[in-house]
Amino acid sequence: MISRTRLWEGFANQLASVGHVGLLGVGLHLKSAEAWLAVLGAIALTSAALWAANFRRARAVSDTPTSRIGSAHQGYVELVGKARPFGEAPLLSPHSRTPCVWYRFRVEERRDNKWYTRGAGRSDASFRLEDGSGTVLIDPERAEVVTDHMRRWVERDMRYTEWLLIMNARVYALGEFATIGGGNADLDHRADVGHLLDGWKREPAALRARFDLDEDGEVSLKEWALARRAAQREVSSRHAGIRSQPGTHVLRAPRDGRMFVLSNLDPGLLARRYRSWTAIQLGIAIVAASGCLILLFRTPLA
Repeated sequence: MISRTRLWEGFANQLASVGHVGLLGVGLHLKSAEAWLAVLGAIALTSAALWAANFRRARAVSDTPTSRIGSAHQGYVELVGKARPFGEAPLLSPHSRTPCVWYRFRVEERRDNKWYTRGAGRSDASFRLEDGSGTVLIDPERAEVVTDHMRRWVERDMRYTEWLLIMNARVYALGEFATIGGGNADLDHRADVGHLLDGWKREPAALRARFDLDEDGEVSLKEWALARRAAQREVSSRHAGIRSQPGTHVLRAPRDGRMFVLSNLDPGLLARRYRSWTAIQLGIAIVAASGCLILLFRTPLA
């Protein structure tokens, strides 16, 4: 069965906490002022960086208003809707075979009463998000996924863990919204006219039959000008047809490096989680920096 656990899929904060413990162990082992200064300095810098990252995330989630897919502007937006598979068949998680739209997994082996990672990965298949006003295609590549749907079980000496975004679940998404095709189709009129004329040139008989008006067996400069104008009209007509079709809405990782997050959590809860980590990392940074100052001004270094 699915259990719930708090998880930041990027898990940088958790990794940093484990790293801090390891650094403190190094300081206790070396027992020198120089070692403690290096350890506390590393902890202070790491936590300061994580404080800044979590502060930016909390602000992004709190300050970006929720848009409707059907009326969302091109650019950085926040969307909320139901997750649907891209095609008719849902995605299946690799080990429990649970229907979902996204998964992350870890496989561990127990040796000497310790768990060692044997494999890990995550899905990169796109899925749809619907909110009643429209549909957007979610490209999860480079997304920070925050989910509280976790499945974990043990079989003999192997432990399997899966984090999932369940099909039909309510999903929060923050990223770059773009409409591909339709009225926003990126079309090059001049290049397309050139390609069309090149194609006509490769069929000289058809070209002469269409544009050799004086029937002298050659396409003159005047007749070639007529062919060029005909190609321009044909390309313009093709482009108008393409732009009259509805475009495909896509949500993806912002090209300017801003936060791209997918979550089954309420945005308010997600923002509070980031604010909690902001406070925790700021406190750690202050304590570690204070320790550095004490070592620098009160302890003579060898």
